[in-house]
Amino acid sequence: MASLSLRFTSATPLVPRATPLNLRTRTQKPLSIRSQSAPVLSQDELKKLAADKAVESVKSGMVLGLGTGSTAAFVVDKLGQLLSTGQLSNIIGIPTSKRTQEQAASLNIPLSTLDLHPHIDLAIDGADEVDPNLDLVKGRGGALLREKMVEAASSSFIVVADDSKLVSGLGGSGLAMPVEVVHFCWKYNLVRLQGLFKGLGCEAKLRIAGDGSEKPYVTDNGNYIVDLYFKNPINDGFAAGKEISAMEGVVEHGLFLGMATSVIIAGKTGVEVMTK
Repeated sequence: MASLSLRFTSATPLVPRATPLNLRTRTQKPLSIRSQSAPVLSQDELKKLAADKAVESVKSGMVLGLGTGSTAAFVVDKLGQLLSTGQLSNIIGIPTSKRTQEQAASLNIPLSTLDLHPHIDLAIDGADEVDPNLDLVKGRGGALLREKMVEAASSSFIVVADDSKLVSGLGGSGLAMPVEVVHFCWKYNLVRLQGLFKGLGCEAKLRIAGDGSEKPYVTDNGNYIVDLYFKNPINDGFAAGKEISAMEGVVEHGLFLGMATSVIIAGKTGVEVMTK
């Protein structure tokens, strides 16, 4: 079901506009004006801007879902900083991966689990794609199952990203949309997943560990990931998610639909908050 996405700028532009020059023409000498180009922020700097904005919503005493990935890491760093200076207190974090757990523990952020804290006040996480309805593709970092469990248990879910993650339709970036599958007959499910989206020019690939070997990537839950690459965006994310989930041997997919309450995007003109 489509939802309305409203945009507003929540911060002043990163680079203020120059004040118009008052030029006089008394002299016949040529006037030379040097233009100064605006500083170009790196992708990491944009991610940090979005992360800092999201952390403004965190209050002392909250139970927080801690996301996974490069943008979420900036959120965890900021939380650790605010706790160390006493600006926040009594925070409990629910990590969505082993690496987030290790990062948070190194910053002395108190941690727990969904078993002990089944109600989460706020989750903050990154996204790999964001469409105009605030539906997402997530899980390229391999933590999609735990991310979805934690974020589904959260009263609010803030997504942080840079503007390169905006797409007109899910799958539109041409990058991976992950599906977590069990080891048993993974190739059987890979073939079925590719066939399911044949009309979208989908290519399915088993994710490799990336350590120089040809071993499959293994999630924190001991499963494999089949990555789907689309030549054309998915027309109906809810229908696609339902069909993927109906396959025996599929554990979870990277379509996060109707879950985000707001998305914070950092771009060249500042930080923008998108809400439904």
